[in-house]
Amino acid sequence: MNLASSPSADSIAAALDPSTDLNFALPNPEDENLSEFEFHQRVEVAWQVCDRFDLQTDIWRGRIMRTVRDREKRGGDGRGTGFLNWLRDREITQSQAYSLIELAESADTLLQDGMLEPASVNNFSKRAFIETAQAAPEVQQLVSDAAQRGEQITRREVRQISDEWTAMTSDLLPAELKEKAANNTIPTRYLAPLVREMEKLPVPHRETLRTEVMLNPDIDTLKQVTAEARYLAKYLEAAVQVQALDSENLDLEQALEEALRIGCLNATADLVKQAAQLEQATAKLYNAWTQMNKLSERVFVDSGSSTPQLRNLLSHLEPLTSQTLEVQLGDPESPLSHMVRLRLLSADGGDE
Repeated sequence: MNLASSPSADSIAAALDPSTDLNFALPNPEDENLSEFEFHQRVEVAWQVCDRFDLQTDIWRGRIMRTVRDREKRGGDGRGTGFLNWLRDREITQSQAYSLIELAESADTLLQDGMLEPASVNNFSKRAFIETAQAAPEVQQLVSDAAQRGEQITRREVRQISDEWTAMTSDLLPAELKEKAANNTIPTRYLAPLVREMEKLPVPHRETLRTEVMLNPDIDTLKQVTAEARYLAKYLEAAVQVQALDSENLDLEQALEEALRIGCLNATADLVKQAAQLEQATAKLYNAWTQMNKLSERVFVDSGSSTPQLRNLLSHLEPLTSQTLEVQLGDPESPLSHMVRLRLLSADGGDE
């Protein structure tokens, strides 16, 4: 949307004019007659005004950046160099810029689609508006309706509405749970995390967990099953990344069932995740060690008797470039400190 030709630009600008909102007085921190409750209440009001002001200016910053970017696309070098230079001159990173552009586009969508009146934007905190922009269209509509009624929308309200929508519309939850959520027997804040975790799982695991909460639709079971779903997802995600587990002799699903049966799923999931991280760290270690040796050889060739301290530097780095790596863990003066030695071997078992 072009900033100048936007049909709602003038009305939005008028609605978002913060000049009167910022004329407030902060409470005196030394006023002993002012109760803690009243002090923090007045501070919170001032903070909310600043938060709304941040939201308003960020939306317009996003629109401005989008305008500059689109102009450069039309008349620049085609690589966006002019836009990047414009950002660099203002000390704005590319990720910050596109985050603000995304915010502006979300605001324009909500306004153009008629979900929000320009003046209703003032009812949002900055984080609440961003979360609304990222929510499902149905959630956006429910939140916008509340803002149109004059309600102050915080991030908490957006999450509550989102949780309620998730709980009542997800096919992953049995009817028994939805009924309890509808009559407020079970708060929806316990249902949404379960849905989010179950969405990460294959269908067979979803059905097992769904049956479990259907048979015992209570809060304790919900907490337990949500934790199980989280550990299951962690296990399944990490297991496929571990080369040591890529074997025809290993049944990962059966190992998972056994961990569930004896109640050590959490530890097993963490074990597999640590294994994945260790393999990745080992690969990084080997690559860094190889690179260090190449650079060390290059510096050795370029240096000589005229550069004694450079040669001294190389000798001090030998514990990290030799076939047996030596690293001191902790303060050498501490009794808890100890030396770790790692030997690099080739595939045939010999020294690398």
